[in-house]
Amino acid sequence: MTDRHFRVWRGDESGGEIRDYDVEVNDGEVVLDIIHRLQATQAPDLACRWNCKAGKCGSCSMEINGKPRLGCMTRMSTFGDDETVTITPLRTFPVIRDLVTDVSFNYVKARETPAFAPPSLAPGDYRMQQVDVERSQEFRKCIECFLCQNTCHVVRDHEENKAAFSGPRYFIRAAELDMHPLDARSDRKEYAQASQGLGYCNITKCCTEVCPEHIKITDNAIIPLKERVVDKRYDPLVWLGRKILRRDQVPGAAPAPVGEGGIPSRGVDGKPLGTPAPAGSSMAPSSTAGVTDVASGLGDGHVRLPEAPPVGADGRMDVAELLATNAGGPSPFGDDQQFPLAQVTYRPPEPDKD
Repeated sequence: MTDRHFRVWRGDESGGEIRDYDVEVNDGEVVLDIIHRLQATQAPDLACRWNCKAGKCGSCSMEINGKPRLGCMTRMSTFGDDETVTITPLRTFPVIRDLVTDVSFNYVKARETPAFAPPSLAPGDYRMQQVDVERSQEFRKCIECFLCQNTCHVVRDHEENKAAFSGPRYFIRAAELDMHPLDARSDRKEYAQASQGLGYCNITKCCTEVCPEHIKITDNAIIPLKERVVDKRYDPLVWLGRKILRRDQVPGAAPAPVGEGGIPSRGVDGKPLGTPAPAGSSMAPSSTAGVTDVASGLGDGHVRLPEAPPVGADGRMDVAELLATNAGGPSPFGDDQQFPLAQVTYRPPEPDKD
């Protein structure tokens, strides 16, 4: 039994100050025990929100020595014998009184998050694999202490972002529903990007560090959700596919025949391959160097279709193609790309290794 020095913020929405207290500390106690003793002995009007004292309700969220923590889960033994313990309210949310803050922002965001949409299945037809259950089970451990919301610098340091940013708590909710195999909504990713402010998050992992339930918020929820959004919007292959398919997206345009790999096949004049050529140009395409236009059988596009480089019997391109002085087709890196590629280093596979 020893006396320890504590500094506790006292005040309300109009302002306040940090006051000093010397409080008795016993072995095995947590910070919430000290606050209760302080209320019983020196500051009966000290306001503090708490409920279960077992780390399951999330009520006693506060900042202890500047770090968001649960008062009931922070043991006094983690501090040095001569260390001063400073207790302040959650900084991100408005103060009501002393250590109690107004966290209604989080409930507003909860109401804005689209709920689970059940599928059109008859009772008894719902089927889920155990792996699907386990993927989202981690997110169900959230006790809504809102420590992750408090520590997220997007709203902690920028009050103006609150209207457009839902925060880590509701990103894991969006990820959980997006991973749910029976959720009927297919726009979770788009909603997270457009309405929940997913793009504001720069994955500093501060939310993961303060989570008392040890949920890997960043690694298992936010990053996968971001990857799904990026895959749909910014993936270079998808972007290239949109460029290739641009003509097919014009209303009323006839669909092009699908070639190898699912890519629509079109000639250089924009017409689908296989379209009968006009009279006088029905000859087979010429391979003679210098022959162009109608004489080559290519139509009026003035350009010969790019030819894919040859591949071997194993389906792989010859490494010599990468070191050739001319590209086998238009370079995706631009016309100013120099060949041969100076950075290419080829190492043949070692025997007995794939």
